[in-house]
Amino acid sequence: MPTHEQIGGMSAIRVPGPVSVLVVEDDAVIRRAVQLFLERYGYQVAVAGDGLAGLEAFRADAHDLLILDVMLPELDGIGLCQRIREESLVPILMMSARGDALDVVAGLEAGADDYVVKPVDTAVLVARIRMLLRRASFRRPEEAEKPPTRSPDTHVRAAQASAVTPGVLVFGDLTVNTVGLEVHRDGRPVPLTPTELRLLLEFAAAPGIVLDRRRLLRDVWDYGWEGDSRVVDLCVLRLRKKIGTGRIETIRGFGYKLVRD
Repeated sequence: MPTHEQIGGMSAIRVPGPVSVLVVEDDAVIRRAVQLFLERYGYQVAVAGDGLAGLEAFRADAHDLLILDVMLPELDGIGLCQRIREESLVPILMMSARGDALDVVAGLEAGADDYVVKPVDTAVLVARIRMLLRRASFRRPEEAEKPPTRSPDTHVRAAQASAVTPGVLVFGDLTVNTVGLEVHRDGRPVPLTPTELRLLLEFAAAPGIVLDRRRLLRDVWDYGWEGDSRVVDLCVLRLRKKIGTGRIETIRGFGYKLVRD
């Protein structure tokens, strides 16, 4: 039975299962504080003090989520994120000392799923971790014992209306299987991170309809507050590179829409 505890004025729920988190942070005080805090909430935490050690720790064991500082010795967080993205789609949360720094943007462009600004509010950190883990629950059939039996409720009507076969949506050379959670372009599989997949599913559920950034922050990133729209813009940029630059159209001043044909 999960227990509740107040952290920074917010109610938190302890994690019932052993979720493995790797924290790569060069500041020993911050590293230890984050480790102790996450362990209090039931997470299994591994730590590393520099980028190369973090890369070794990542390759040595399986982790459900990574927390990477941007400014790391030996190999910085941006380079570490890029190296990891070449090998894995594991959720990555970046930490930056300045919220308006260019290294935040660089981290997202390198493949990070989200970022937090130091000093990190503990309640926000836990909320972001849970959010990323929920997104990571989208598993491809080859990663699961069996594929899901039905698509998410938010996408059922779109699948029924425009699918060539149940659960399969086709947009030009792009095929989105909302049941098996597979994406193909010109018949070739497209590797997407969990966040990119959720973003594409939102677009595929409403083709030709403009989705504003606030809605996408709410529905894809689970932000119940006014989040940073750079997260949306950079994820759209990454998604375009994988599914075709013309597939998602920018409607200046409003948002984005998926092009049908």
